[in-house]
Amino acid sequence: MSKRIFILLVVLMSLSLVGIIFVQLFFIRNSLTNEEQQFTRNVKAALSYVSRSIEEIELRNYYNKIQPLVASGKEPDSKMIQQLFVTTDDDINNKTIIHRNTVLEERFKVPSLFFEIDADSISVSTLSNERVTKYFNNNTLDEDITISPERTLVEYSSLPELRKKLFESTFKDLFKDFPIYKRINTEQVKVLLVRELSDEGIDIDFEFSIYDDDLATKVQTDNFEKKDAYGIPIFLDNNNESSYKLWVNFPERQKFLLSSVLWMILLSVLFTSIIVVAYSSAIYQLIKQRQISQIKSDFINNMTHEFKTPIATINLALDSIKNPKIINDQEKIKRYLKMIKDENKRMNAQVENVLRISKLEKNELNISKERLKLHDLVEDAITHIELIVEDKKGYVKTHLNADKSSILANETHFTNVIVNMLDNAVKYSDDAPKIDVFTENIGNNILLRIVDQGNGMSKQVQKRVFEKFYREHTGNVHNIKGHGLGLAYVKRIVEDHQGHISVESEKGKGSEFTIRLPLIS
Repeated sequence: MSKRIFILLVVLMSLSLVGIIFVQLFFIRNSLTNEEQQFTRNVKAALSYVSRSIEEIELRNYYNKIQPLVASGKEPDSKMIQQLFVTTDDDINNKTIIHRNTVLEERFKVPSLFFEIDADSISVSTLSNERVTKYFNNNTLDEDITISPERTLVEYSSLPELRKKLFESTFKDLFKDFPIYKRINTEQVKVLLVRELSDEGIDIDFEFSIYDDDLATKVQTDNFEKKDAYGIPIFLDNNNESSYKLWVNFPERQKFLLSSVLWMILLSVLFTSIIVVAYSSAIYQLIKQRQISQIKSDFINNMTHEFKTPIATINLALDSIKNPKIINDQEKIKRYLKMIKDENKRMNAQVENVLRISKLEKNELNISKERLKLHDLVEDAITHIELIVEDKKGYVKTHLNADKSSILANETHFTNVIVNMLDNAVKYSDDAPKIDVFTENIGNNILLRIVDQGNGMSKQVQKRVFEKFYREHTGNVHNIKGHGLGLAYVKRIVEDHQGHISVESEKGKGSEFTIRLPLIS
């Protein structure tokens, strides 16, 4: 896969993920908006019920006070009768029908103390109704109506509903400007609100207040705030107008609304988090695999380059041996044979290095440990590279200051660890290699520090220098031999010895590798 296609796929996947997140946020926001609208509708419905209940309770209370006076048999203070006559002819049945509707209004004066108003008395009306229907048979000879009705229907009614309507209309006009605290109290309003809000599914704390225009009245709770409150007029007059308004607010409204969609938010966050984690992990693995692929390609190129030179050298040596002029020259034959042996040994060492790492990863490398002196291993390792260092006019100095150096280690592998580190110090020194080896005791550990004054490395390289196959990119210039396996091998062996390795370096100023190992008594 080309780099351009890989980047395009990552961008498209990222945009899709961002789109999914925005869709989730949009859906949650819409859900919250819908919940808030439903909450508002439920509150307004509850307030409408409360407003009607307050008016009905007040009317019923005062109506019940008047009823005993009206029903006591007291003679009314005044009476008024209204009658309506309607006559119709039934030609088919040769009859005449006369309807009479009589309404009797009786007025009683009621003392004002029943209503606690500033007046001597008020008038209350009661209505009764008599409906009479008479059927007369027409004389067929002279078409005169007979005097006596053939049939008479009489209906009596006290008209309670009409009486209530009259009372309600009078009452609304009478008490329009009556003080609100004398008409309803705080506890009554609270009880009604609790009941109606509960019926609408709203079971949270609330505060309320009744306002007269823009002024608060005595009918209110202690912590009411008008901000974000819901209001509805109460005590409407006969024109459906009122200066009084009941306001209710809910301090925990947002928490209540969020709780209604909380499961949706939690599931959305959970699944979105899973997608984000899975996506991030997939992208990380893709990038890592791409890096590994690039590193392996570099490794193959380096291996090819590393094998190409010794193979060419061996071929040249064999061709030289075949030369009739040289075949009898024993000195040259020995020299060429030694070259072939050295190059073969070098290729074998490279293959062994690769196989050693492979075995380490599969835990197939048998590492037996014994009590050893770290100082002895250091001295032995130095002998492997001192000729190369001297040939390059450099030096390796030891500063073995540790009083105790006994460790549990495998002699071969740990010697290889130190040799690899010293060999790196030589490889990455353009000038004469200058290497200092230090040891010191820290608590129950011994520190081995290998300091060089070579090329050094950047911070980015330091983070990855112990990765398998990793080498600092230098284009196609293979000026440093190797495959990026040496330090990976070093790290695995050190960790197998319950140790720790770290590096500090600065580009152009050299590097310092530190190994910490546990001491044994």
